[in-house]
Amino acid sequence: MEIPWWRDAVVYEIYVRSFADASGDGVGDLAGVRQRLPYLAELGVDAIWLTPFYRSPMADGGYDVADYRDVDPLFGTLDDFDAMTAEAHRLGLRVLVDIVPNHSSSEHPWFQAALRGEGRDRYVFRDGGELPPNNWQSTFSGPAWTRLPDGQWYLHLFDSAQPDFNWRNPEVHAEFLDVLRFWLDREVDGFRIDVAMGLYKAEGLPDTPPEGQAFKSESPIWSRPEVHEVYREWRKVLDSYGGERMAVGEVWTDSAEDLALYVRPDELHQSFNFAWLQAPWSATAFRKVIDDTLATGEAHTWVLSNHDVVRHVTRYGEGLPASTTGLARGRAALLAMLALPGSAYLYQGEELGLPEVTDLPPGVRQDPIFIRSEGTLPGRDGCRVPLPWSGVAEPYGFSPEGVAPWLPQPAEWAALTAERQSNDPGSTLAFYRQALRARRSLRGTLPDLVTWLDSPEDALFFARGPLTCVVNCGSEPVPLPPHDRVLIGSAPVEGHLLLPDTAAWLHTP
Repeated sequence: MEIPWWRDAVVYEIYVRSFADASGDGVGDLAGVRQRLPYLAELGVDAIWLTPFYRSPMADGGYDVADYRDVDPLFGTLDDFDAMTAEAHRLGLRVLVDIVPNHSSSEHPWFQAALRGEGRDRYVFRDGGELPPNNWQSTFSGPAWTRLPDGQWYLHLFDSAQPDFNWRNPEVHAEFLDVLRFWLDREVDGFRIDVAMGLYKAEGLPDTPPEGQAFKSESPIWSRPEVHEVYREWRKVLDSYGGERMAVGEVWTDSAEDLALYVRPDELHQSFNFAWLQAPWSATAFRKVIDDTLATGEAHTWVLSNHDVVRHVTRYGEGLPASTTGLARGRAALLAMLALPGSAYLYQGEELGLPEVTDLPPGVRQDPIFIRSEGTLPGRDGCRVPLPWSGVAEPYGFSPEGVAPWLPQPAEWAALTAERQSNDPGSTLAFYRQALRARRSLRGTLPDLVTWLDSPEDALFFARGPLTCVVNCGSEPVPLPPHDRVLIGSAPVEGHLLLPDTAAWLHTP
């Protein structure tokens, strides 16, 4: 039986603001995405995921939605969306869009009505005195409550411009079911669900424990059991459309077992595996994540970077924004990820080896984390700097020449443009294309079963049928296991030794 497309897809995340600017205003847009789709088809991905492009005041880069059924003029029009989707489908690319159900913008018509005292039950409002109703803190720093002039407080687990919906109100359920249908009718192939473990809060809104409110499976804020009924409702809608429509949840949790609850047969198709993203460069850590993940079911996902975290080249480079060590480890981690059963999610620019930009001036930063923490937290702007496409100076083909991008690009990115790397067989872009071709050639031929092989300390050897993946996380070369040929290496494989910070795929007869 043919497996659904999403079970082993490679999905490429497009942070729309920073991908490609066709309009010439310094901000990426849907027309820019459409223009660059051939690049993604050549890269070898199966689908794209677009971050929010809906109408929004952009207090949080579009994750504060004012109208879930329209495109913000910053990004284009619904016609631009339809044209982009049609072109993606023509090129064989599926299209996923972001949906933000935990909160809206404070400029959403429902919240504007609530400010006038109408329909406040659509959001989480509580009476209180001078102090907030409980001790909850915003994930973006500071209190999670804002008081209105009439004395009532409203909850915002993120920015104060992002009030939380009250999912105990049936109106909210009905609204989002209609939003899903709106975009499914426009031929989207699925949804990425923002803060999928949020939505419901514990009855009575009790204080969080003294250790804080981290993303945990046991929490008055996160992963409440009622949330699963929402995704059962959504699954019925998705299943009512043809074409294998799907949904993947952004689920931050401390438990692999809790994560597995979201991907039961009648709920979401996938949830992101952030344990893989959070693992340090360590064979022991990687093996534990793989074992924990594979033990919880079948809908596995693997991801190394996204628009909310420090780019993995920098993480693996021990904090240095650009390092040969980080780049070598990033390539090796990609091979390990692509060798595992399930889907892989890439973040725009990782195929260019882009590092985190750590020296953005305070005056250009826009992330509400930086703003709400008064600069004590750097925020996420460093992984959102617009992509370098071509040329030797800013804007590197992201915008028309002479147009400054919404975040400044480093001068050293002249060596990392897609144009320059396309002509270099040793580049990171060339390696990603090669790795994705190798994965696609093996698709459907490998068992899901992962078999661990004996390996030296600080190395990781596993097999899936005739494919053996070897990763050396140590500081010394290690001998390779028996094989008849090397399929691909993240660096040259010399003789029968695997160099430090290197991975390879071997064929075993």
